[in-house]
Amino acid sequence: MTEYQVIEGTETVIRDGTIKLHGPAGFEGMRKAGQLAASILDTIAPMVQPGVTTGAIDDKVRELTLAGGAVPATMGYRGYAHSCCISINHVVCHGIPSDKVLKDGDIVNIDVTPLLDGWHGDTSRMYLVGDVPLKARKLVDVTHECLMIGIEQAQPGNRLGDIGAAIMEHAMSHRYGVVREFCGHGLGRLFHDAPEVVHAAEAGTGPELRPGMFFTIEPMINIGKPWVKLLKDGWTAVTRDKSLSAQFEHSLAITETGNEIFTLSPKGLHKPGDY
Repeated sequence: MTEYQVIEGTETVIRDGTIKLHGPAGFEGMRKAGQLAASILDTIAPMVQPGVTTGAIDDKVRELTLAGGAVPATMGYRGYAHSCCISINHVVCHGIPSDKVLKDGDIVNIDVTPLLDGWHGDTSRMYLVGDVPLKARKLVDVTHECLMIGIEQAQPGNRLGDIGAAIMEHAMSHRYGVVREFCGHGLGRLFHDAPEVVHAAEAGTGPELRPGMFFTIEPMINIGKPWVKLLKDGWTAVTRDKSLSAQFEHSLAITETGNEIFTLSPKGLHKPGDY
């Protein structure tokens, strides 16, 4: 049976399996953290060009995070040593920044999480590097559609499974695979918390969505099969069949009348083509 916990303000919380229901203080904290995260992704967009290293982008993310009064939540998280994750082409998620150079035709996911005044703003976005083939552009477009279709189902009274069912239906209509091994998650004062937001699910299943819930939706969609494998570094997840993968992520809340997306771009740079 699902348990919910009402969070009045900024009190200490622990990862105990309960789904947290936040009040006005939580919404205000998440708005600020989410907008900082989104503005970082806006600012780095012109950097994502052929010849730029992923390490240079990571340095810029760290600079922007600190300038915004936050710290990168990923630095030191379970031993991770960087300010963001940068996943290229067949890397599904958790790509590690390095001296790797972006090439013409790459598709790239950049995932940032500034921790601002105790609140986590978690978001990721796809970028197109130079002249990207139509097949890859379509994957990126459909993945963004999957995210927004999932968010449409994030309504009070719906079930968590409604989100994953809508995402899966849209992805499979294009014969794409939906990654199962990684999912969205609750967040707020904790980086990762209950509930798990699965992107391939059955409608009408899972916990009820209630006002005050904070979580991410972050579908990972593959051109090929949905299966992934973890590399020896313990972080980088790649498609088993080496097919291209794409991902978009927003942090959002369930409200009394619908939902609020905390990580919308302040400049309107929602997807490639906008930036």
